[in-house]
Amino acid sequence: MSSSPEDFAFRLEAKDKETLARAGALKTPHGEFATPVFAPVATQATVKTLSPRELTELDTTLLMANAYHLFLRPGAEIISQMGGLQGFMAWKGPMMTDSGGFQVFSLAHLRRVDDEGVTFRSHLDGSLQHLTPESVVALQETIGADLILPLDQCTAYPSEHREFEEALHRTNLWAGKSLAAQKREDQALFGILQGGFDPDLRRRAAEFITGLDFWGYSIGGLSVGEPKELMQEILDFTVPLLPEKRPRHLLGVGSPEDLWESVARGIDIFDCALPTRLARNGGLFTRGGRINIRNSQFSADPAPPEEGCDCYTCLNFSRSYLRHLFMANEILGLRLATLHNLRFMFRLLKEIRDSILAGNFVAAKREFLSVVKTTDEELRMKNRFRRGQTLRRAPTGEPWT
Repeated sequence: MSSSPEDFAFRLEAKDKETLARAGALKTPHGEFATPVFAPVATQATVKTLSPRELTELDTTLLMANAYHLFLRPGAEIISQMGGLQGFMAWKGPMMTDSGGFQVFSLAHLRRVDDEGVTFRSHLDGSLQHLTPESVVALQETIGADLILPLDQCTAYPSEHREFEEALHRTNLWAGKSLAAQKREDQALFGILQGGFDPDLRRRAAEFITGLDFWGYSIGGLSVGEPKELMQEILDFTVPLLPEKRPRHLLGVGSPEDLWESVARGIDIFDCALPTRLARNGGLFTRGGRINIRNSQFSADPAPPEEGCDCYTCLNFSRSYLRHLFMANEILGLRLATLHNLRFMFRLLKEIRDSILAGNFVAAKREFLSVVKTTDEELRMKNRFRRGQTLRRAPTGEPWT
């Protein structure tokens, strides 16, 4: 069932003349937000270490929660009884929920998949659970997010061609079932495109998914450990196959340089745990690149984490103090670092959007990328501690968030 036009609207406000970058606005029942937009990950109905009030003060306009985790704990019915996802977590703005497909498929040792759905054992208590395309839609309708995603099948990088083809087949099959199962008109269901790194499979995905009546489109199966150049090549090929007047969402991408590159390729919505996860491990974003605040070079550094940043952390604390908090294992350090990284992301998205509106996106992108020191590609590929490091198994045996 398609969404009511009174509840949702997506309008384009400006397009770059040299790239596919665009600025717009997306209206939901819980408010409107500007695009391009970054959604912090609130996996368990919380952005780790921060309160909803702090998120509002940071200019957060969209959050991404995870249906898989909320299905297991505390359960959809409890969330519904507490007033839905927004009421449960006291967040008044728009919400998006990931179906949990990525998390389920990261539990390769605990699950079985077929065309009907996924049977798996909970990583919490070992209980046997079953998710189908229909039940995942019903789950998200019960918890009540504004933007919802269907169950899809993820694949790791690298994988055999047959694995990418199988993921495409099941994702497309489940997409049709999900759309048919949707009942609420005050939620917008996005279709997901899989297909791995084969242009022909991506073309087939786009042709099938855009032939259905989805309100928006999410590109999945990227940022799963592949080189950045390969991700960009797939976006170059895939995004032009999507309808221009529908919002485009890229799953699991969140490094500053990737935002610039992906917006240039026509992406409107991003979600990723990277900024908050890095913060909890002492990694801070700056315009010059990431810094590790645990390094001894910051032990007597009086400067803020980043000069010119208007976040609470940078306006009040030094690198020296922040390093002290991390070395002393004080929780405040994690909170202050998270505040900074998210504020950095929102300021960056505003800069990107403003450059599109002003007609100087390419120059602004070039200037930013000329000074930022990106993570060494060889080291990044070796560590791959990001969304999709492996779909075989997370280091703790728990699903990736």
